[in-house]
Amino acid sequence: MSIGREQVNQVLASCIDPYVGLDILAAGWVRDLQIMGDRLQIVVSLAYPSPKYIRELTTELQQKLSSLTGVKQVEVTVGTEILSQSVQRRLVPLAGVKNIIAVASGKGGVGKSATAVNLALALAAEGAKVALLDADIYGPSQPRMLGFSGRPERSADGKGMEPVIRYGLQTMSVGYLIDDDQPMIWRGPMVTQALTQLLQETRWHDIDYMIIDLPPGTGDIQLSLCQQIPVAGAVIVTTPQDIALLDARKGLRMFQKVEVPVLGIVENMSTHICTQCGHEEAIFGHGGGHRLAEQYDVPFLGDIPLDIRIREQSDSGRPTVVADPDGLLSQAYREIALRAVARLAAVPVGEVAAFPEILLLDD
Repeated sequence: MSIGREQVNQVLASCIDPYVGLDILAAGWVRDLQIMGDRLQIVVSLAYPSPKYIRELTTELQQKLSSLTGVKQVEVTVGTEILSQSVQRRLVPLAGVKNIIAVASGKGGVGKSATAVNLALALAAEGAKVALLDADIYGPSQPRMLGFSGRPERSADGKGMEPVIRYGLQTMSVGYLIDDDQPMIWRGPMVTQALTQLLQETRWHDIDYMIIDLPPGTGDIQLSLCQQIPVAGAVIVTTPQDIALLDARKGLRMFQKVEVPVLGIVENMSTHICTQCGHEEAIFGHGGGHRLAEQYDVPFLGDIPLDIRIREQSDSGRPTVVADPDGLLSQAYREIALRAVARLAAVPVGEVAAFPEILLLDD
């Protein structure tokens, strides 16, 4: 008895990708399917890294397809192929970098830099090749968080710099080039030029995802990023409190206006758990990140509690995903990172609108 193609399609449609929210057929992950009498061969390729889900999906497909009438042998191959996603019009992906993801916030003090470094480390832990660019020229914090105080090496051709390798990440920061107590007393054009040089003169090597840790706000750096740098998507970090949410809205709307897809919202410091008694309290409010995501129809990627270990580990130069890779906090960062890059892979490829003209009008 021959295998029915409709039966096979029903099985494939029943396999829901937990990070994209679509079945693997609708998501486009099924790359090859062959029915040869009583034998089935199927090749599935995810567009984001997740060894755990690859194992789970392989088992699920093997079991479901083997139970079909007429099937005697099933060969299932599930892997990952990370592709470059679309960027702003007139821009092309950076050489050696497939996808750039900006991590932004509307205001300072919401834990954006700690989130950025842990998301980068989480993606590296999933098997991706990841870079981290510290774009906060005035207040670079990634050198301290990554525990590096040296200087980057010159590239072999003498025309650029090699990235600093920390915990498997290729990293670069203006903080590697100056002393800790040296202020950057620069005007906007100088800052923009410095960011461009850091990005273009670093010899990035075969990167799947570059995480850019932006300074807070919607000023020169952010606008220059959207005009000159091929950004595939943005992640907005906020805390639940109303003041932070007001500024997070501005950051979110900025990316929407320049047609950079917002991959989702991360709510940091969502609740505080007392280390003495275990009591959990939403000291900055509750559900603000969820409401912001719903209001602007973007995914809510997840929340991170206010936990002293995140601060201690960041200050010590061993961020949470490195210091406690199997802990609950690290698992939360990994889930958030996977939802972000899965969302990136699911963004439709198409033309992107040009950067809008900025007009200054008197009321």
